[in-house]
Amino acid sequence: MRSFTAHTGLVAPLDRANVDTDAILPKQYLKSIRRSGFGEHLFDEWRYLDRGELGMSPEQRRPNPDFVLNAARYAGASILLTRRNFGAGSSREHAQWALDQYGFRALIAPSFADIFLDNCMRNGLPAVALSEADVDALFNAVKASPGYQLTVDLTTQEVRAPSGQIFKFEFDPFHKARLLAGLDDIGATLVHADEIRRFEELRLARYPWLARRF
Repeated sequence: MRSFTAHTGLVAPLDRANVDTDAILPKQYLKSIRRSGFGEHLFDEWRYLDRGELGMSPEQRRPNPDFVLNAARYAGASILLTRRNFGAGSSREHAQWALDQYGFRALIAPSFADIFLDNCMRNGLPAVALSEADVDALFNAVKASPGYQLTVDLTTQEVRAPSGQIFKFEFDPFHKARLLAGLDDIGATLVHADEIRRFEELRLARYPWLARRF
């Protein structure tokens, strides 16, 4: 998993509350046995006017000209600004994979669904919660200023605006440490590889019959 310390990038405003995981990545794409190729299907039913299916190329599709991510001014956006309860609905890590593979490196909203938030942390995608008032102010700034960028700094727990304004945010210390170090569940376990190896050696020394094969 990639580590995350700080990121500065273009902001895309998704002005919708209660966006669920089926909107983030529709269910037909969960049939894939790969862990890649989901970015092109992010917000699929909003980005395109026709229904997509697994294996279809974006070149075969009709883009929705009214959807925010299809606007030229937000091309290459890497910070998603959205509304409360983002990521509601069923648990699917595919949603985080789609956001990451599209190019988003951080999410900002007033709140996130609990399971979605946990999946974000486990997949190296920091989800930053700011107050409703702060998010309103950022939406206004983004819409008024083409090319608007923010810096999300996990080390200082700050979102910094071009104006110099700073928005402080709370962040779970456990998840912060793992994101800064770039450790997913497997990586966090392997940090203790030496202790695990010593335990296994001691266990087999005490109970050698456990090594028998039947």
